[in-house]
Amino acid sequence: MSDLRIVPVDDADETALRDWQYVHNLIVPPAALSLDEVRVRSGRNRLEVAYLDDTLVGCSTVRPPALDSDPAVSTVIARVLPGFRRCGFGTEMYVRGLALARELGAGAIETVVLAANHDGLSFALKRGFVEVERYVLDGESDLWVDLRLSGTGA
Repeated sequence: MSDLRIVPVDDADETALRDWQYVHNLIVPPAALSLDEVRVRSGRNRLEVAYLDDTLVGCSTVRPPALDSDPAVSTVIARVLPGFRRCGFGTEMYVRGLALARELGAGAIETVVLAANHDGLSFALKRGFVEVERYVLDGESDLWVDLRLSGTGA
């Protein structure tokens, strides 16, 4: 286990909000969010930021499952800044997010990755995710990949 410190994001913690926004916007620029949009997300989803000592390493998102679907699907996303990849930090954030999603009642786990993020796609595939769909949002040009964890209602 590393010395990674993971901090929940809420709308009262301006530093955590800004740090989550920074990592998110750096890794998925086509889906860049304003600080107000991050505040809204922090009320809907479980957002966390990860630090090694006081150095920002990454962020994560767990979208709680829609319990009215069968199976209840939760989305788990771990984002790691480029200089900290391949050090195990993404795995720590992912395992934590996976446990939280299951605690919230998820019967299936999904993730979404910007197709241009080869590191992110490789990370997901190595952890047992399988591609479900590739798509471009209306009016956009960036390709996104939805993946589902194999063996969880895929």
